[in-house]
Amino acid sequence: MTFKDTGLSEKVLAAVEAAGYTTPTPIQAQAIPHALQGRDVLGIAQTGTGKTAAFVLPMLSRLEQGRARARMPRTLILEPTRELAAQVEENFLKYGVNSRLNVALLIGGVSFADQEAKIMRGADVLIATPGRLLDFFERGKLLLQGIEILVIDEADRMLDMGFIPDIEKICKLVPFTRQTLFFSATMPPEITRLTEAFLHNPVRVEVARAASTATTITKALVASAGGGAKRETLRRLIRGAENLKNAIIFCNRKRDVAILHKSLTKHGFRAGALHGDMDQTARMASLEGFKTGDVDLLVCSDVAARGLDIPDVSHVFNFDVPTHAEDYVHRIGRTGRAGRSGTALTIVTRDDTKYVDGIEKLTAEKINWMGGSLDDIVETEDQGDERRSRRRGEGSRGGRPERGRSDRSRGRNREPESAARAERFARAEQAADEQPREERPAREERPARAPRPTREVRAEEQPRYEQPRAAQPTGDRRRPDRRRHHDDDDTPVVGLGDHVPSFLLRPVRLPTKAVAVED
Repeated sequence: MTFKDTGLSEKVLAAVEAAGYTTPTPIQAQAIPHALQGRDVLGIAQTGTGKTAAFVLPMLSRLEQGRARARMPRTLILEPTRELAAQVEENFLKYGVNSRLNVALLIGGVSFADQEAKIMRGADVLIATPGRLLDFFERGKLLLQGIEILVIDEADRMLDMGFIPDIEKICKLVPFTRQTLFFSATMPPEITRLTEAFLHNPVRVEVARAASTATTITKALVASAGGGAKRETLRRLIRGAENLKNAIIFCNRKRDVAILHKSLTKHGFRAGALHGDMDQTARMASLEGFKTGDVDLLVCSDVAARGLDIPDVSHVFNFDVPTHAEDYVHRIGRTGRAGRSGTALTIVTRDDTKYVDGIEKLTAEKINWMGGSLDDIVETEDQGDERRSRRRGEGSRGGRPERGRSDRSRGRNREPESAARAERFARAEQAADEQPREERPAREERPARAPRPTREVRAEEQPRYEQPRAAQPTGDRRRPDRRRHHDDDDTPVVGLGDHVPSFLLRPVRLPTKAVAVED
């Protein structure tokens, strides 16, 4: 089957041929004909199999008739991340080179005025993240009554990671007669039930079992101790990897991304970082540097695990085992794309076994160990403490372990973190209790501080409104006697007492003109 058999328009076929593609992938071959007919589609396929083109190509063919009006886009594509939204825009520009369509991108971190100008000119295709889209709508800059096609990409991520209220609100704002397309690599049963509220008699296109991984990816588990030994294990894997062209390294936490990026740079690797706390300019620059080859390693969080199309990634390293099994499928899907071969290695510590079991259960595939299992790892006490502390999110800010602070300084009753430490703690306490009190070193008493020298306060040094008073030692930190309510003899002060301000003692000149007084 070729793209000509799918029913696409001549302009789209010419653009696809110019891009070098002749045969559609299974998800494209099954989804494109139904999308051209206007049917709702629920597409499930492995990551890296061309799901983006499966909805971009039929949308271009249907949009050749008609033009968009100001503030009223004709189609809407919702994406979970900014990077994925920008990637979809690139697909529209590549395949829509022969179509005069206006494409607008609404994402955070970009100038609001520039995006508003594109909306005002009329957008045939609107690609947006839910937050920025609702921001435009609430400001009255966008109208959704003209939406003909609604696409929700990475549907499980959009519905499962906190976007449910936004998606429900957006679906109520677009016309009921719209066409809705859902595409994702994973579709758990509970998420499938949610799609029933958004899709009308959909065609389910499932070219592979949900949550399955590509057969072109070589997968393995690597046992490691915690702490700094884990970073050493990663460096050993990078140096010893065969045919390593570039690699994406995934961490579970954003602060671990910064720590690992700094460590790799310190050891001479060309590495970049990408996580959600970076501004949009830095995120795009880091991603572009990885695509162009300026950096060989990209340390990132799960913000880069979904849908990013970097065609030739040779290796993926999971520095942290993902806590959600579905994220593993998306992470390793960054390699082995479009029929290429790839390698995915996951570093596992003793606390990660339950997550590995969840991954193997989801993918229905046994992952082999490389270089020995966890039983062969001898973990030192400090590595175990750092690993457990990291799991609980303890330590100082920025993810670094606290330095120079003993357990006793953090709290006497703090529970010891290991059997060896508990034994040392108990011995120290017992030795302190058994030592006779008279043998314990007494606290040295500091010598009494000598009083500071005093001086007599002369009368001319006093303010004009004060009367001379007895000299006070300069070391006396108490307030002066004039601030006290009573003198030493506790005699109440009448009026202002002896402290009459000078301006009240000035003579007052009476008016010279007599004032007549009536009888």
